[in-house]
Amino acid sequence: MSTAVRLHRDLPAPPEKVYRAWLDPDLLRRWLAPGGLEVARAEVEPRIGGRYRIWHTDAGADVGGFDCELVDLEQDRRIVWRWGFVGPQRAAGPTFDSLLTVTLDGKPDGGTALTLVHERLDDLAAAMPQVADGVAPGWTSVLDKLAEVAA
Repeated sequence: MSTAVRLHRDLPAPPEKVYRAWLDPDLLRRWLAPGGLEVARAEVEPRIGGRYRIWHTDAGADVGGFDCELVDLEQDRRIVWRWGFVGPQRAAGPTFDSLLTVTLDGKPDGGTALTLVHERLDDLAAAMPQVADGVAPGWTSVLDKLAEVAA
């Protein structure tokens, strides 16, 4: 498994709408769940150092999610997180920290060229290889949903 995931996606929405979709809890609930999961709850403090938390459920059962910190924000252009994968026990269990960077570039047609780089996945890969192997497919699936939500 590569310990970094790099994806590029052209989205049919302007950068400001895509940026907002990453930071608005109501919008996040609509797209930031890979596979058959659902977002039961999303909390965002949209500032550097702010918390960014996602609770996933599968058939109504808590399966964990993400417990993150916003490291850098450049309005409508770039977001960087300390991205933590957590299980259903959240803070009581291990958190596998990584670094996620999303860059948004406006396109002449009014859309957005999105680049996602998720790196520092070594600890996750060592502890939970099956979860780490799902990072790239998970991002691919949620970016498809993001394209619909942001449009």
